[in-house]
Amino acid sequence: MAIHSAEIEEKLLWVSLGRVSGIGSQTFCQLLKAFGSPENIYAANPKQLREIVSDRIASEINRGYDADTLQQIRLWLSQDNNHLVTLADPEYPKSLLEIADPPPFLYAKGNLSLLNQPSIAVVGSRNASVQGEKNAEAFAADLCAYGLCIVSGLALGIDGAAHRGALKVNGATIAVVGTGLDIVYPAKHRELAHQIVLNGLIISEFDLGTPSKPQNFPKRNRIISGLSLGCLVVEANLQSGSQITARLATEQGREVFAIPGSIHSPMSKGCHQLIKQGAKLVDCLQDIVEELNLSQNPQSDLVSDSDIHSANSFENADSNIILTTMGYDPITLDNLVTLSGLTVSAVSSMLMLLELEGKIATLTGGQYQKIM
Repeated sequence: MAIHSAEIEEKLLWVSLGRVSGIGSQTFCQLLKAFGSPENIYAANPKQLREIVSDRIASEINRGYDADTLQQIRLWLSQDNNHLVTLADPEYPKSLLEIADPPPFLYAKGNLSLLNQPSIAVVGSRNASVQGEKNAEAFAADLCAYGLCIVSGLALGIDGAAHRGALKVNGATIAVVGTGLDIVYPAKHRELAHQIVLNGLIISEFDLGTPSKPQNFPKRNRIISGLSLGCLVVEANLQSGSQITARLATEQGREVFAIPGSIHSPMSKGCHQLIKQGAKLVDCLQDIVEELNLSQNPQSDLVSDSDIHSANSFENADSNIILTTMGYDPITLDNLVTLSGLTVSAVSSMLMLLELEGKIATLTGGQYQKIM
């Protein structure tokens, strides 16, 4: 529902103040604490302002609110399903009030009620393995059945898989992005973003027109963790944004969960490091359910991702031999033939069928890996 013009003008004061160079989220909150509202901040005299901000910032505030420069945002807010949620609004997520530097306002598209629904972050590598994406989808789908909203960052790999897992079972999901909401990044997720707006929520603290910038994503990550009861890291290398999100979650007093993987995979090393540092090792849904004290009676009206997989199972003797022989690490066709005792023709046939069934994935270098 579109908001009224008077309300839009009031909200634009927040945006205008946020655009003043040197006013970050912490300074913005200090000004609000001192003066109560952006309107009062703009009405304050230079001497009052200089008790909190520099002479330059005080002078810029005293120059006033330039309504003409915000016409793009005014038009955007006049459209249905577009919102600007400020610290003064009842819809503002209460969980973000607990963190050290809550964003003073959030641009939003979709269902605002999700901002105060119990949530869990599911994050991980952009260059995820097939198995990693399957894990993210499955955990996200099953966590939705416990009434949790899935929060992630709309990135390629694990983030996208987490959102898809929630949407697959008609669950709730929030995408926190590092660009303006008039930009979809990455472009490959344009259709996914559209589905999230229809069934969930996309939010950003960045102005319309803000492009993808590396420095924006760590800021974005504090919102992902701040919205959530806990953060599940599915796959991550040692130097990754997921590591930053996990660290922020710890600093914010949130639980951190990590799924272990092969010792040979660089995408497992970040998770293994987190586990060494105290993250809870997760190899089944119950690990998260128990740690977060979730209800033991999940909602029955949501379809379980594990139910979907079991309904499409592919079973025969040769395929079971192949799957057993593969173990959990990548393996070549020649090694499968040697270890299984089957012919090259039989193994090749089984590999093709198993891939169609979604049981295995073909990797680079002529290798195959089982998908659990």
